[in-house]
Amino acid sequence: MNEFFQAILLGIVEGLTEFIPVSSTGHLIVAGHLLGFEGPKAATFDVFIQLGAILAVVFLYSHRFFGLLSFKKENGFSGLNGLILLALTTSPALFFGALLHSLIKQHLFSPITVAIGLGAGGVVILLAEARIPAVKRIGVDALGWKEALAIGFFQCLAMWPGVSRSASTIVGGMMIGIERKTAAEYSFLAAVPVMCAATIFDIYKSRSFLEASDIPIFFIGFLVSFIAALFALRFFIRLLGRTTLKPFGWYRIGVAIFIFLVFRDS
Repeated sequence: MNEFFQAILLGIVEGLTEFIPVSSTGHLIVAGHLLGFEGPKAATFDVFIQLGAILAVVFLYSHRFFGLLSFKKENGFSGLNGLILLALTTSPALFFGALLHSLIKQHLFSPITVAIGLGAGGVVILLAEARIPAVKRIGVDALGWKEALAIGFFQCLAMWPGVSRSASTIVGGMMIGIERKTAAEYSFLAAVPVMCAATIFDIYKSRSFLEASDIPIFFIGFLVSFIAALFALRFFIRLLGRTTLKPFGWYRIGVAIFIFLVFRDS
Protein backbone atom coordinates (compact mmCIF):
# COMPACT_ATOMS: atom_id res chain seq x y z
CA MET A 1 0.00 0.00 0.00
CA ASN A 2 1.17 3.53 -0.80
CA GLU A 3 3.05 5.00 2.19
CA PHE A 4 1.19 8.32 1.94
CA PHE A 5 -2.16 6.52 2.20
CA GLN A 6 -0.85 4.54 5.14
CA ALA A 7 0.25 7.77 6.84
CA ILE A 8 -3.22 9.27 6.37
CA LEU A 9 -4.98 6.21 7.81
CA LEU A 10 -2.62 6.01 10.77
CA GLY A 11 -2.96 9.76 11.37
CA ILE A 12 -6.73 9.35 11.57
CA VAL A 13 -6.38 6.42 13.96
CA GLU A 14 -3.99 8.38 16.20
CA GLY A 15 -6.06 11.56 16.26
CA LEU A 16 -9.32 9.77 17.04
CA THR A 17 -7.89 7.56 19.79
CA GLU A 18 -5.21 9.61 21.58
CA PHE A 19 -7.50 11.22 24.14
CA ILE A 20 -10.23 8.65 24.58
CA PRO A 21 -9.45 5.71 26.92
CA VAL A 22 -8.81 3.06 24.25
CA SER A 23 -5.02 3.37 23.67
CA SER A 24 -3.86 5.18 20.56
CA THR A 25 -0.50 3.34 20.63
CA GLY A 26 -2.27 -0.01 20.78
CA HIS A 27 -4.53 0.88 17.86
CA LEU A 28 -1.53 2.14 15.84
CA ILE A 29 0.44 -1.07 16.45
CA VAL A 30 -2.47 -3.25 15.34
CA ALA A 31 -3.30 -0.98 12.37
CA GLY A 32 0.38 -0.99 11.37
CA HIS A 33 0.44 -4.79 11.35
CA LEU A 34 -2.71 -4.95 9.25
CA LEU A 35 -1.34 -2.37 6.80
CA GLY A 36 2.14 -3.89 6.67
CA PHE A 37 3.63 -0.72 8.16
CA GLU A 38 6.06 -2.22 10.70
CA GLY A 39 9.60 -2.02 11.98
CA PRO A 40 11.68 0.49 13.97
CA LYS A 41 10.89 3.39 11.63
CA ALA A 42 7.15 2.67 11.87
CA ALA A 43 7.38 2.64 15.67
CA THR A 44 9.04 6.06 15.62
CA PHE A 45 6.39 7.32 13.19
CA ASP A 46 3.69 6.17 15.63
CA VAL A 47 5.30 8.20 18.41
CA PHE A 48 5.95 11.26 16.26
CA ILE A 49 2.40 11.71 14.96
CA GLN A 50 1.20 11.88 18.56
CA LEU A 51 2.62 15.41 18.49
CA GLY A 52 -0.13 16.34 16.06
CA ALA A 53 -2.76 15.23 18.54
CA ILE A 54 -0.92 17.06 21.34
CA LEU A 55 -0.96 20.26 19.28
CA ALA A 56 -4.75 19.96 19.17
CA VAL A 57 -4.79 20.14 22.99
CA VAL A 58 -2.60 23.25 22.97
CA PHE A 59 -4.94 24.81 20.39
CA LEU A 60 -8.18 24.02 22.23
CA TYR A 61 -6.83 24.81 25.71
CA SER A 62 -4.61 27.74 24.76
CA HIS A 63 -6.10 29.82 27.59
CA ARG A 64 -4.85 27.25 30.09
CA PHE A 65 -1.33 27.21 28.68
CA PHE A 66 -1.15 31.01 28.44
CA GLY A 67 -2.29 31.05 32.06
CA LEU A 68 0.87 29.14 32.98
CA LEU A 69 2.85 32.17 31.82
CA SER A 70 0.98 34.46 34.20
CA PHE A 71 2.21 34.74 37.77
CA LYS A 72 -0.65 36.87 39.07
CA LYS A 73 -2.41 33.92 40.72
CA GLU A 74 -0.87 31.82 43.44
CA ASN A 75 -3.44 29.02 43.46
CA GLY A 76 -5.09 26.85 40.82
CA PHE A 77 -3.72 25.67 37.52
CA SER A 78 -1.88 28.83 36.54
CA GLY A 79 1.50 30.46 36.86
CA LEU A 80 4.17 28.76 38.93
CA ASN A 81 1.65 26.55 40.73
CA GLY A 82 0.37 25.14 37.43
CA LEU A 83 3.91 24.48 36.21
CA ILE A 84 4.72 22.64 39.44
CA LEU A 85 1.60 20.48 39.05
CA LEU A 86 2.57 19.55 35.49
CA ALA A 87 6.16 18.83 36.58
CA LEU A 88 4.93 16.52 39.34
CA THR A 89 2.67 14.66 36.92
CA THR A 90 5.35 14.38 34.24
CA SER A 91 8.40 13.39 36.30
CA PRO A 92 7.49 9.72 37.02
CA ALA A 93 6.88 8.99 33.33
CA LEU A 94 10.13 10.70 32.32
CA PHE A 95 12.12 8.66 34.82
CA PHE A 96 10.60 5.25 34.09
CA GLY A 97 10.27 6.00 30.36
CA ALA A 98 14.00 6.72 30.01
CA LEU A 99 14.81 3.66 32.12
CA LEU A 100 12.59 1.20 30.24
CA HIS A 101 12.44 2.73 26.72
CA SER A 102 14.49 0.07 24.89
CA LEU A 103 12.86 -2.81 26.76
CA ILE A 104 9.36 -1.57 25.94
CA LYS A 105 10.02 -1.08 22.22
CA GLN A 106 11.75 -4.45 21.87
CA HIS A 107 9.26 -6.63 23.72
CA LEU A 108 5.89 -4.89 24.08
CA PHE A 109 5.13 -3.49 20.61
CA SER A 110 3.13 -6.48 19.37
CA PRO A 111 -0.59 -7.13 18.80
CA ILE A 112 -0.83 -9.73 21.57
CA THR A 113 0.70 -7.48 24.24
CA VAL A 114 -1.64 -4.72 23.04
CA ALA A 115 -4.61 -7.08 23.42
CA ILE A 116 -3.56 -7.87 26.99
CA GLY A 117 -3.35 -4.16 27.82
CA LEU A 118 -6.68 -3.38 26.16
CA GLY A 119 -8.52 -6.25 27.83
CA ALA A 120 -7.09 -5.65 31.31
CA GLY A 121 -7.74 -1.92 31.01
CA GLY A 122 -11.31 -2.55 29.90
CA VAL A 123 -11.99 -4.68 32.96
CA VAL A 124 -10.45 -2.01 35.24
CA ILE A 125 -12.65 0.69 33.68
CA LEU A 126 -15.80 -1.35 34.31
CA LEU A 127 -14.77 -2.10 37.90
CA ALA A 128 -13.83 1.54 38.54
CA GLU A 129 -17.15 2.84 37.22
CA ALA A 130 -18.97 0.34 39.46
CA ARG A 131 -17.18 1.56 42.59
CA ILE A 132 -16.46 5.27 42.12
CA PRO A 133 -15.40 6.92 45.42
CA ALA A 134 -16.90 10.19 46.60
CA VAL A 135 -15.86 13.21 44.53
CA LYS A 136 -13.43 15.49 46.36
CA ARG A 137 -12.11 17.67 43.55
CA ILE A 138 -14.13 19.41 40.82
CA GLY A 139 -12.36 21.61 38.28
CA VAL A 140 -8.68 21.62 37.31
CA ASP A 141 -8.03 24.62 39.55
CA ALA A 142 -9.02 22.51 42.58
CA LEU A 143 -6.21 19.99 42.09
CA GLY A 144 -3.22 19.97 44.43
CA TRP A 145 0.25 18.47 44.43
CA LYS A 146 -0.90 15.13 45.86
CA GLU A 147 -3.42 14.60 43.05
CA ALA A 148 -0.88 15.72 40.41
CA LEU A 149 1.78 13.30 41.64
CA ALA A 150 -0.66 10.41 41.98
CA ILE A 151 -1.86 10.93 38.40
CA GLY A 152 1.80 10.96 37.33
CA PHE A 153 2.31 7.46 38.72
CA PHE A 154 -0.95 6.25 37.18
CA GLN A 155 0.32 7.62 33.85
CA CYS A 156 3.30 5.25 34.01
CA LEU A 157 0.93 2.29 33.56
CA ALA A 158 0.44 3.43 29.95
CA MET A 159 4.01 2.43 29.10
CA TRP A 160 2.49 -0.98 28.41
CA PRO A 161 0.98 -0.51 24.90
CA GLY A 162 -2.76 -0.99 25.01
CA VAL A 163 -3.26 0.29 28.55
CA SER A 164 -3.84 3.88 27.34
CA ARG A 165 -2.38 7.02 28.89
CA SER A 166 -5.76 8.74 28.94
CA ALA A 167 -7.44 5.70 30.53
CA SER A 168 -4.81 5.34 33.25
CA THR A 169 -4.87 9.04 34.14
CA ILE A 170 -8.65 9.52 33.94
CA VAL A 171 -9.54 6.34 35.83
CA GLY A 172 -6.68 6.91 38.27
CA GLY A 173 -7.94 10.43 38.89
CA MET A 174 -11.47 9.17 39.48
CA MET A 175 -10.21 6.61 42.00
CA ILE A 176 -8.59 9.33 44.12
CA GLY A 177 -11.73 11.44 44.15
CA ILE A 178 -11.42 13.68 41.08
CA GLU A 179 -14.64 14.31 39.16
CA ARG A 180 -14.69 12.42 35.84
CA LYS A 181 -14.73 15.42 33.50
CA THR A 182 -12.05 17.20 35.54
CA ALA A 183 -9.85 14.09 35.41
CA ALA A 184 -10.25 14.01 31.62
CA GLU A 185 -9.37 17.68 31.20
CA TYR A 186 -6.28 17.37 33.37
CA SER A 187 -5.34 14.23 31.45
CA PHE A 188 -5.35 16.28 28.24
CA LEU A 189 -3.19 19.03 29.74
CA ALA A 190 -0.75 16.59 31.34
CA ALA A 191 -0.27 14.83 28.01
CA VAL A 192 1.51 17.81 26.47
CA PRO A 193 4.84 17.79 28.38
CA VAL A 194 5.18 14.01 28.67
CA MET A 195 4.36 13.30 25.02
CA CYS A 196 6.62 16.09 23.77
CA ALA A 197 9.45 14.69 25.87
CA ALA A 198 8.73 11.12 24.74
CA THR A 199 8.73 12.16 21.07
CA ILE A 200 11.99 14.10 21.29
CA PHE A 201 13.65 11.21 23.15
CA ASP A 202 12.38 8.64 20.64
CA ILE A 203 13.54 10.63 17.62
CA TYR A 204 16.96 11.07 19.23
CA LYS A 205 17.22 7.33 19.85
CA SER A 206 16.08 6.62 16.27
CA ARG A 207 18.30 9.16 14.52
CA SER A 208 20.56 6.48 13.04
CA PHE A 209 17.89 5.09 10.69
CA LEU A 210 15.76 8.17 9.97
CA GLU A 211 16.30 9.91 6.63
CA ALA A 212 15.27 13.19 4.99
CA SER A 213 12.97 11.21 2.69
CA ASP A 214 10.88 10.28 5.73
CA ILE A 215 9.86 13.90 6.39
CA PRO A 216 6.82 14.02 4.00
CA ILE A 217 5.34 10.82 5.46
CA PHE A 218 5.88 11.99 9.02
CA PHE A 219 4.40 15.43 8.24
CA ILE A 220 1.25 13.99 6.65
CA GLY A 221 0.66 11.75 9.65
CA PHE A 222 1.25 14.70 11.98
CA LEU A 223 -1.21 16.99 10.15
CA VAL A 224 -3.98 14.39 9.82
CA SER A 225 -3.56 13.47 13.49
CA PHE A 226 -3.99 17.12 14.50
CA ILE A 227 -7.22 17.53 12.54
CA ALA A 228 -8.72 14.24 13.74
CA ALA A 229 -7.80 15.00 17.37
CA LEU A 230 -9.65 18.35 17.24
CA PHE A 231 -12.89 16.53 16.47
CA ALA A 232 -12.24 13.71 18.96
CA LEU A 233 -11.49 16.06 21.85
CA ARG A 234 -14.68 18.07 21.41
CA PHE A 235 -16.75 14.89 21.07
CA PHE A 236 -15.23 13.21 24.12
CA ILE A 237 -15.76 16.18 26.46
CA ARG A 238 -19.41 16.49 25.39
CA LEU A 239 -19.86 12.74 25.83
CA LEU A 240 -18.49 12.75 29.39
CA GLY A 241 -21.16 15.24 30.35
CA ARG A 242 -23.83 12.65 29.49
CA THR A 243 -22.39 9.19 30.15
CA THR A 244 -19.74 7.11 31.92
CA LEU A 245 -16.63 5.35 30.63
CA LYS A 246 -18.38 1.96 30.54
CA PRO A 247 -18.89 1.92 26.74
CA PHE A 248 -15.13 2.35 26.31
CA GLY A 249 -14.49 -0.51 28.74
CA TRP A 250 -16.69 -2.88 26.75
CA TYR A 251 -15.17 -1.64 23.48
CA ARG A 252 -11.66 -2.40 24.75
CA ILE A 253 -12.63 -5.93 25.77
CA GLY A 254 -14.25 -6.54 22.37
CA VAL A 255 -11.19 -5.26 20.49
CA ALA A 256 -8.88 -7.34 22.70
CA ILE A 257 -10.83 -10.50 21.81
CA PHE A 258 -10.72 -9.57 18.11
CA ILE A 259 -6.94 -9.06 18.23
CA PHE A 260 -6.40 -12.40 19.98
CA LEU A 261 -8.47 -14.15 17.31
CA VAL A 262 -6.70 -12.47 14.38
CA PHE A 263 -3.12 -12.64 15.67
CA ARG A 264 -3.20 -15.74 17.90
CA ASP A 265 -0.86 -17.65 15.56
CA SER A 266 1.55 -14.81 14.88
